[in-house]
Amino acid sequence: MRLPRHMYTGAGSGAVMRGRGSGWVTVAGATAAVALVAGCGTGAGTGGGASAASAFGREEAQAEIVAAVETSGLPKSGRAGAGATPTAATPRPTPSTERERLEERAAACTAAWQYLGPSVDGVKGAFEKAVTALAGEDWVQGERQVEKLDEKGGSTVQITLRKRGWVLYARHVGSGGSMDMEMVSLQATETACWNRFTEEEQKTLFGEDAEQG
Repeated sequence: MRLPRHMYTGAGSGAVMRGRGSGWVTVAGATAAVALVAGCGTGAGTGGGASAASAFGREEAQAEIVAAVETSGLPKSGRAGAGATPTAATPRPTPSTERERLEERAAACTAAWQYLGPSVDGVKGAFEKAVTALAGEDWVQGERQVEKLDEKGGSTVQITLRKRGWVLYARHVGSGGSMDMEMVSLQATETACWNRFTEEEQKTLFGEDAEQG
């Protein structure tokens, strides 16, 4: 079973645009959508998706992401609850639709942190420090992808890291010209947990993106 394409790349690769500013919006938007499912660190704990017997589950992954952010000097996330370590006591609305029930399950598979806002001096360097901090916690760095988004200086960097059945995508997206926006996303997913979703469930969660790969 394959995950939606943007889970790997931050955007459907063909969707990265050629018009002014829209490439940045496409990449940032796709990543933000997945972070919304994850709750950026709030919500369900390791139950439901990750095995309770796992020695390295969602809470541990989330704690390492938060620690990397704190030591790197990344700007404070403006997202409500971003970076919080999930607990069973965290209040959540009761799911009322099939998609909401699937989102509840998906949250148990994911640990995440995100900054999305105005450009801040030193963010790109802080992003690299966060990746180095994660590597210091035995996240093994793999592929590194760099892409130019436009002629105004916009670019995206994605680094893949892996640890004990988890895959983490570290992304920095910076715009150029008048937009002056940046996004940093650290998003980890547990492979075994995601593999419990059927193709139909993935389509419900992610639409047509679930069929791309």
